Amino acid sequence: MRSLLRFLAGKGLIQVGLEGAIPPIWRTKHATVPRHVSSEQLERMLALSLLEERPRTLRDHAMVLLCARLGLRPGEVLSLTLNDLDWSAGCVLIRAGKTSRERALPVPEDAGAALARYLRDARPVSSERAVFLRLVPPHKPLRSVGIVIDTVNRLLRQAGIGAPCSGAYVLRHTLATTMVRSGVSFKQVADILGHSSLTTTGIYAKLDLPSLEKVALPWPGEAR
Repeated sequence: MRSLLRFLAGKGLIQVGLEGAIPPIWRTKHATVPRHVSSEQLERMLALSLLEERPRTLRDHAMVLLCARLGLRPGEVLSLTLNDLDWSAGCVLIRAGKTSRERALPVPEDAGAALARYLRDARPVSSERAVFLRLVPPHKPLRSVGIVIDTVNRLLRQAGIGAPCSGAYVLRHTLATTMVRSGVSFKQVADILGHSSLTTTGIYAKLDLPSLEKVALPWPGEAR
């Protein structure tokens, strides 16, 4: 309605400022639940990410696995440098970013293998220290998170997973949901995802259905 009123005001058909008469839609914080996919859908999507042996496919597969297995934000994936990879310890350092929290995360075997394969077989020879580079000259670091988002959305479509499960954050939400349902504490989930507050992590409690069933009150007259 506000957009319509602004359009009509721009055309001179109504008085300017009438859009302010439309009240905002009140919504409580965390009123919605995180978008996520099932384990089966996730694995089907990841399998589709490496159907071809091409440099771009190897690069995109490594980026998607880092999002899916470590819950990295798209910006965190693109910010990785070669100095952040500790191969002897099997860890990756995520620099302080959105929440000013620096964290070291163990890299799962499949994500580590995909990352190593990209670096060995697909990453252009360059003096740049960024892990993920453009594949066409000049081989500069990837800057737009849209590359990660578009890759995830394409794979979701190919896997037959439609809206509202779109965007790279669906992989982050899926990892968090899986951990919470597996009994991982909110503190551990917050440390992995880099949340600055447990309040942010607490939204995933809505998706822990087995635990919620234990504390749910029955409907009046319903036997327990």
